[in-house]
Amino acid sequence: MTGQQVPEHDVVIVGGGTAGITVAARLRRAGITDIAIVEPSEVHWYQPLWTLVGAGVSKLATSAKPMVSVIPPGVEWIRNAVTEIDPDRRRLALASGGHVQYRWLVMAPGIQLDWNKIDGLTDTLGRNGISSNYRPDLAPLMWQAIKETRSGTAVFSMPAGPIKCAGAPQKIAYLACDQWRRAGVLDNIDVHLVLPTPGMFGIKEFADTLEGVVKRYGITVHFDSEVVAVDGDGHSVTVRHNPTGGTQQIHADVAHIVPPQSAPDWVKASPLADANSPFGYIEVDKHTLQHVRYPNVFALGDATNTPNSKTGAAIRKQAPALVANLLAARAGQAATKQYDGYASCPLVTARGKCVMAEFNYKMERTPTFPVLDMTKERRDMYLVKKYALPQMYWRAMLKGRA
Repeated sequence: MTGQQVPEHDVVIVGGGTAGITVAARLRRAGITDIAIVEPSEVHWYQPLWTLVGAGVSKLATSAKPMVSVIPPGVEWIRNAVTEIDPDRRRLALASGGHVQYRWLVMAPGIQLDWNKIDGLTDTLGRNGISSNYRPDLAPLMWQAIKETRSGTAVFSMPAGPIKCAGAPQKIAYLACDQWRRAGVLDNIDVHLVLPTPGMFGIKEFADTLEGVVKRYGITVHFDSEVVAVDGDGHSVTVRHNPTGGTQQIHADVAHIVPPQSAPDWVKASPLADANSPFGYIEVDKHTLQHVRYPNVFALGDATNTPNSKTGAAIRKQAPALVANLLAARAGQAATKQYDGYASCPLVTARGKCVMAEFNYKMERTPTFPVLDMTKERRDMYLVKKYALPQMYWRAMLKGRA
């Protein structure tokens, strides 16, 4: 690129997922005219539906729209991937070999799925009854495996470390058990849920309800444990019990495996990464979402080191705070809005039942509807999860209105 002019934009947003599109829409509504989004994908996914796809409740096609249809009018779409960032020069390197200059940067690159961190997993994904709702091509295969299972052993796992939608590994276990119960075969299936946590949930009221759910389905829960290896052809998984370091082989006729997750590798290698984080997440002030060392850089969504649950609902609260604070910084003013760590996890426990867990950084319950008991399984919250939230997402959140 020596001797060539590098394009520069007022605001560059890295990532065209939930966080990037929502921020772009809000900035446009605030009157910012020179915005570019760097995103290589041609498809925009509403990922929260993939759990329902894997359970046979929703169709994969309903979770996708062309990327061009969600890019806000007036925002330039740079169809490329970022490979490197130089925040001192305010420059991004692209996979095509080009560069983009920015005055203000919003980092929303999403999270990286580290499938190779579980031995043998990549060799058997989508085969031998082993799949995952964390990839769109695999979610329908999960439903196929569940539907075809009539007896044997089932394993559902969650990895250690921060992951997106931390409730998803549990939800598919409950939905699978509900399907098997409806088919009259649940008593023939030995169900195991492998969790890295010491309990079902970090808030007692929700944990108590989920303990009742696993008891109802007869699920064996392995706490403080994680799947570290998969033998697809041998139909087994290796579970490590972290307090002791000991391992256990569990037969698996069907398994839903969630991979460990981290920041994208190029983010890990950048000056924006939190040097104290083994996952390489972007280091921001957890309330203002402004980078702690580069004041013209903001970040939100799954790739930040904020200690909230990584959910789309968190982004819905992060985006207005980030936009307000970016606008203030452009005007030479101090941050004006604080993000309190709000996240929401709709824990679907059966077809027609959902526990709507909402909480903040302090793990305090923050229900949207305080008059309703959100700690219990509710049909109305299931309808919200399946129908209302997707409509709000496409029609309001991605338009900068919610």
